[in-house]
Amino acid sequence: MNKIAIGIDIGGTGIKAGLVDIVTGELLGDRVRVETPQGGHPKDIVRVTSDLIEKLGAGKDTAVGVAFPSAIQHGITLLAANVSEKWIGFEAEKYFEAKLKRDITFVNDADAAGFAEARYGAAKDQRGLVIMTTLGTGIGSALIYNGVLIPNAELGHLEIDGHDAEKRASAVVREKEGLSYENWAKRLQRYYEHVEMLFTPELFIVGGGVSKSHEKFLPLLKLRTPIVPAELFNQAGILGAAALTEHS
Repeated sequence: MNKIAIGIDIGGTGIKAGLVDIVTGELLGDRVRVETPQGGHPKDIVRVTSDLIEKLGAGKDTAVGVAFPSAIQHGITLLAANVSEKWIGFEAEKYFEAKLKRDITFVNDADAAGFAEARYGAAKDQRGLVIMTTLGTGIGSALIYNGVLIPNAELGHLEIDGHDAEKRASAVVREKEGLSYENWAKRLQRYYEHVEMLFTPELFIVGGGVSKSHEKFLPLLKLRTPIVPAELFNQAGILGAAALTEHS
């Protein structure tokens, strides 16, 4: 097994990449980042991705994992969030492989982050079902069972009390509505107790930028399931995308 892979994390505003030791989960050298090209068109994003791979100086036989904000099935991106609508129903994996002339593994960004936390971070060696949620613009989610990723879970779109869950409980909603952490925690309580009832997980992990302030809201939640902050923060997408290349 080649223990080195490239992880690339494509977002609506920035694209980050790094060379990863997929055995230890360590970044080898510095992470590189560029702005996402205006409009987020596939041809522009693949060009920037090519430049990032070149900067990392990895050989042609180094596997590349790409984390992308979309449900992905058989290498096809089914949705488009903060990028061009050209990605909807787009054969992204084949397109990137043809343009970059190397093997590519395309994965959902929340799935990549969750897998990284299960393999290297807050849920390392945890058995049973782990649910990672990312609280940001929406609510991203990943399900990992005994270390195996169950892809494309969209638990942010569960309907709770007649609302799409993320429209009531995301971090952006807290900011827009000026909610105190105490009032936001009441919405999070309703959300997590519903997910807990449906799935009975062994562990919840909370990621997203707001997780850096976890001490302001996580202790306010009263759940049967332990709930802990993510450990890998901005590196999670890169590490998970790289690690998932050996499962493709």
